[in-house]
Amino acid sequence: MSLAGFRKKFIGDRAFYKMFLLLVVPMIIQNSITNFVNLLDNIMVGRLGTEPMSGVAIANQLIFVFNLSIFGGIAGAGIFGAQFFGKGDHDGVRHTFRFKLIVCLALAAIFITVFALFDEQLISLYLHDAGDGGDLMMTLQEGKKYLKIILFGLLPFAVNNAYVGTLRETGETVLPMKAGVTAVLVNLCFNWLLIFGHLGFPRLGVQGAAIATVLSRYVELAIVVWWTHGHKERNRFAVGLYKGFSVPGELAGRIIQKGWPLLLNEFMFSLGLTVINQCYSTRGLAAVAAVNISAVLSQLFRVVVFAGGSAISILVGNRLGAGRMEEAKDVDNKLFFVTVASSTAVGIILFMLAPLFPQMYNTTDEVRALATSFLRIAACFFPVMAFNNNCYFTLRAGGKTFITFLFDSMFIWAIILPPTFAVSRLTAMPVTAMYLLVNSLELIKSAGGFFLVRSGTWISNIVTK
Repeated sequence: MSLAGFRKKFIGDRAFYKMFLLLVVPMIIQNSITNFVNLLDNIMVGRLGTEPMSGVAIANQLIFVFNLSIFGGIAGAGIFGAQFFGKGDHDGVRHTFRFKLIVCLALAAIFITVFALFDEQLISLYLHDAGDGGDLMMTLQEGKKYLKIILFGLLPFAVNNAYVGTLRETGETVLPMKAGVTAVLVNLCFNWLLIFGHLGFPRLGVQGAAIATVLSRYVELAIVVWWTHGHKERNRFAVGLYKGFSVPGELAGRIIQKGWPLLLNEFMFSLGLTVINQCYSTRGLAAVAAVNISAVLSQLFRVVVFAGGSAISILVGNRLGAGRMEEAKDVDNKLFFVTVASSTAVGIILFMLAPLFPQMYNTTDEVRALATSFLRIAACFFPVMAFNNNCYFTLRAGGKTFITFLFDSMFIWAIILPPTFAVSRLTAMPVTAMYLLVNSLELIKSAGGFFLVRSGTWISNIVTK
């Protein structure tokens, strides 16, 4: 390919980058602030010691499965919502929102019940005596105390995602950003007050961290709901939203047909990641703590990766819904390039700064050294992660949900988990080498994603079928 051909295919004009930035900058700001506050929260809990930090980290692994299941549960309806909006069909957007809300309420009820009944059994899966001096019983109790309270935040989180997802599909990203920023600031303030007992508040430790998170969930939901229904001239899907709660059977069937692989995918994907982390945990509490530190820190730098995927979901999905197929393909190519390039730059920065961050934690030198190694390995694979994430959202934007299920979660269970599980149980492989193995296997996924996207099978309009 000539330089001119490369520029035409992958480099956009000023209008393209303006459109891209107007969409992703609010998401990047919101996610950056959220992840930064999560980092501060993590550091605060980390000041309590390795056991409380590990207990909270394990509980959050379980909540992670719920969070991604919510994302998967609304993703199918979200594909239709983005294309309905691109078509100008506000009744269609309204019906997709109702479908999302029903799914979110059902999932919240299921997960709350499971976590409440089997909290000790689930947390114990991550507790292994590796002779590193960690107090496993203390870790278990801290995790149970945190999880018992955090369950009260699952319902507002679920409902909020139904609203925010629909707002973003209709092009509104600023309000979710403002609500998210407000929520994380509330979370930060109450963490400071309740974890350590400042300004006369009780010192509650990990329970204080959980209470702060629950409060922030309700604050965010209140802001989003109030604004959505207070600006119905802008959010036309909100007009008559609760006058009825029915979804046309034909549409519901199409959403379920497209959406069940996404729900199953997010559940299996998140469950796969928790099993991988459980494999790391066989190397002791030091590994659990180090994985937690590196995950929170790398998440702060991954906002560009995830914003690129969201941009593809919205910008490409809108064009597919409007029937502008060639434009959708062109936009997708340019979004691939800008996201992978920017993720590479961010990865370089993280690699250089990796040794500094673990020093902020009240933990052992072993944990700090492991966390630094994990961060540097993750940084090296940022471009790969960005590419794979873009492949996933490209396939999803065109409604190829079963293919995304195979590409995403089945890849983890068929390609990544078997060797990881084997080396964790059958060998003495160090946890750092295990972490490198898991990330290296993502290159196989990149090869598959390249051919799937290049084939163009994802270019389709699903709302007129």
